[in-house]
Amino acid sequence: MADISRREFLKRGGSALAGMIVAPTIVPASVLGKKAGKKAPSDKLNIMGVGIGGRGSADLHAMETENIIALCDVDWKYAAKVFERYPNAARYNDYRKMFDEQLKSADAVLVATADHTHAIIAADAIMAGKHVYVEKPMTLYAYESRLLTMLAKKYKVATQMGNQGASSRGTRQALNWLWNGEIGEVTRIDSFTNRPIWPQGINAPKQAQPVPSTMNWDAFIGPAKFRPYHEVYTPWNFRGWWDFGSGALGDMANHILQVAYKGLNLGAPSEVIGTSTMLMTDSCPSAEKITYRFPARDNMKKLALPACELTWYDGGIRPELPFDMPKDKHFDDNGVTVYYGTKDTMVVGTYGYEPFLVSGRTPVVPELCRVVKDDNHQQDWIRACKESPENRVPSSSDFSEAGPLNEIIVMGVAAVRLQDLRQWLKWDAENMRFTNIPADAKIRFVIEDKFNIVEGHPTFDRDYSEPVDANEFAAQLIKPVYHNGYKLPELPTL
Repeated sequence: MADISRREFLKRGGSALAGMIVAPTIVPASVLGKKAGKKAPSDKLNIMGVGIGGRGSADLHAMETENIIALCDVDWKYAAKVFERYPNAARYNDYRKMFDEQLKSADAVLVATADHTHAIIAADAIMAGKHVYVEKPMTLYAYESRLLTMLAKKYKVATQMGNQGASSRGTRQALNWLWNGEIGEVTRIDSFTNRPIWPQGINAPKQAQPVPSTMNWDAFIGPAKFRPYHEVYTPWNFRGWWDFGSGALGDMANHILQVAYKGLNLGAPSEVIGTSTMLMTDSCPSAEKITYRFPARDNMKKLALPACELTWYDGGIRPELPFDMPKDKHFDDNGVTVYYGTKDTMVVGTYGYEPFLVSGRTPVVPELCRVVKDDNHQQDWIRACKESPENRVPSSSDFSEAGPLNEIIVMGVAAVRLQDLRQWLKWDAENMRFTNIPADAKIRFVIEDKFNIVEGHPTFDRDYSEPVDANEFAAQLIKPVYHNGYKLPELPTL
């Protein structure tokens, strides 16, 4: 079988190539040249970074082949070492001021802020014609994911979500096993993670703290509803608060479910149901279970795609496994996805790493082609930035693929927050809405858990919110309401 390029692979689609055995292909930067894109590989991009103290630091480190011209973080204490690493980069604590002063000089923007500001920052950058790399989760809400996907298409910019396992050799191997029919038809998928490893399922603090002199708290709050500063919210712990993050599912599923979404061409689910430990108004639950049902899809060349059910577990909960693990194999401590096929069962690690078959077989199917050396996710994006829209090979987690994946994930987050309805929720993906919530349905949440033990006896006193209209609340879980003067863009016309 003749080799094919990754460009041809993406153009023709996975279903058309499911049975093809593809030899590894590496396209060095020197091959691309000016003819292939906007910039020659010898030319450096001017990159700005927003949110650099956490994951942004690692992303910038992988982008040091380029010019880092400006950096922004709301917490200068947390980001101090990163600022020091790039002494020639201009420094800011509000991305809006940085964009006002530096955006014209930039080619691309890294967004690695708290999750609730990903969409607004990325949208502003894309509409200015800049390439964007956005850490996972891409957004907190389905509408925001759809927005960024459509904006990227309209403005023809290079994009990448920061689920770095999408660029890994293990991911390519797992995809090839699926597409080559090695495990047969898949009707059941179980997935779990050890997250959260940050505080969740806790009461919101009652007392505010003084805002540190190194913190721009207003810029951190951004489009979220304002609340007083407290150290429990940031840094890093923002993941455990609904206003700023989406818990373990939002944080890890873009890593863990990427192979399932792409390998089985899942598309959008028809319905979903979620449940969890105590559901609170402010804090994400400490453990969750979410089940999606996907309808049958068009068959691939060597793989039929019947209806399937995918169940997600987090917070230490694991699915019961109906098989014995091979003696020389073990589960990735961070998380695993198990694919139950009619021929075999496949286990894939968190980032797509080290897939194996429970039968012990190791199918001899060469890995799919790759575009950049060492599977560097950030450099894959940089390569795409330097190619013209007409000749660009999309990055491994381009928004055309990452956007729909993230929509599924944050829709599952919404199902958890609607669990008081105690029903399967039917999903209209085209219009981004749940269609079967009763018109008069009300739901409520725990504001404060007052569990206590008095003289050896437990008390279960809790403060609950007032009941809210379930349909109105569901709509805001799909398309959020922005605050503090920030404006949520409308979907563009394509």
